[in-house]
Amino acid sequence: MVIVEEGGITAAATRLLRRQPTVSVALGRLEAQIGSRLIERGGGAFRLTSAGRELYRECTEIYGSISRLADLTQSATKELTGHVEILLASHVVTPILDQTLVDFHRAYPEVSFEIRIETSRNVLRGVLEKTAPFGICLLNRRLAKLEYERIYREHFGFFCGPPHPLYGRRNLDISDLRGCAGVSFETDSMDDALRPVAIFRRDNDLDHNIVGRSTHLEEVRRLISCGLGIGPLPIHVVRQDLENGTLWRLPPYENPPAVDIYVVTNPASRLSRAEGKFLSALKAQIAAKTLADRTYDGLSPLGFSPKPVGPVQAQ
Repeated sequence: MVIVEEGGITAAATRLLRRQPTVSVALGRLEAQIGSRLIERGGGAFRLTSAGRELYRECTEIYGSISRLADLTQSATKELTGHVEILLASHVVTPILDQTLVDFHRAYPEVSFEIRIETSRNVLRGVLEKTAPFGICLLNRRLAKLEYERIYREHFGFFCGPPHPLYGRRNLDISDLRGCAGVSFETDSMDDALRPVAIFRRDNDLDHNIVGRSTHLEEVRRLISCGLGIGPLPIHVVRQDLENGTLWRLPPYENPPAVDIYVVTNPASRLSRAEGKFLSALKAQIAAKTLADRTYDGLSPLGFSPKPVGPVQAQ
């Protein structure tokens, strides 16, 4: 598994603190035991065979299950303890998640949390490989082994920063944006999570001269506010930036690209008590609101305040 993750025997040996010949011999023994070549190597090539891909898939699932045994085997005491890890895309901003965290912590203060920021693609992979109990991310395509529930819908506007020539100008048209340098997310492409934004840019001839990219919203916002170019951001997330004057809204002013955010789970994963209860609490918060209430256009506050709304009852 480490050989595949590192992309070669030498790099794997470094990570494992072993000599390169030792790792190479171990791979040869594994291939002999299985009776199939797992990796095509030699002459600078490194490519998994079909047998290698299948074995790697099985190994990652086994590793994911074993790595979470500590949470799964927590003692079944009345006082809920344990640890909940959440894989999150970088621009997930919703009172649904925030209120769930508030209520759950009040009901179960002994449960600890870890929130890891990943690309949407890595969130899906973590859930698929069972290294995480669930994730919250954008989707481009659905994997058959996973289940999805929409948390909310957000809209992406285009913005510029104070150094940009378009800053402060009103009543602009899309045509005013053509020829401007742009910045965006790594996932802003036709085959990735921000496909709706990529389609909008393509259809309006705004997909040229991208001078900066990042996987994190904070850094895309930084590039925009520093004047490197115009770029897309979730409107409801940057509301305060607009009020502070660190960003300026550009066209389109109506019907901006819409993107859905999902909670993703793996039916084949075994959740700990803490993970299961938190996921149930999150889904209850989702079910308590209509999609209209979970659609953020940036025109009104989200209305989150840390008050007990529908608190989780300890059992």
